[in-house]
Amino acid sequence: MGEIDTSTLSKMSPTRLDEVKQSDRLDNVKEDRTDEDLLFQVLADWGVDLTLPIRPETLQGKTVFFVDDNALVACFERGVTEELVKELAGHEPLRVVFRDNGFVSDAVKINVKQIFRQLSPVTEVKSL
Repeated sequence: MGEIDTSTLSKMSPTRLDEVKQSDRLDNVKEDRTDEDLLFQVLADWGVDLTLPIRPETLQGKTVFFVDDNALVACFERGVTEELVKELAGHEPLRVVFRDNGFVSDAVKINVKQIFRQLSPVTEVKSL
């Protein structure tokens, strides 16, 4: 039986935060973590049953995980566009989660919640 590893997220000290320029995109995910690691971290943190069916799909060149159909949709890749966000909102998931610095631009990151509010108002939107 395997051991549970540490969190997939790095701890950022105030000193480290000061070193990062405001224009830089800080990545709080440990370098050796895969998208699957992030997904299972989210499932565990949210208390979601780890035995639910998970279906990876490629949408617009990005890997997207659908957990229990549309109970949770997750995309941890970089370069997430507004078009992909709209496509995901069209699935009307209960929850959606992205990598915090995974968006192609700050404008897309800012617009994510608004897009879901318009296209899928019941979806809980998170990023890590």
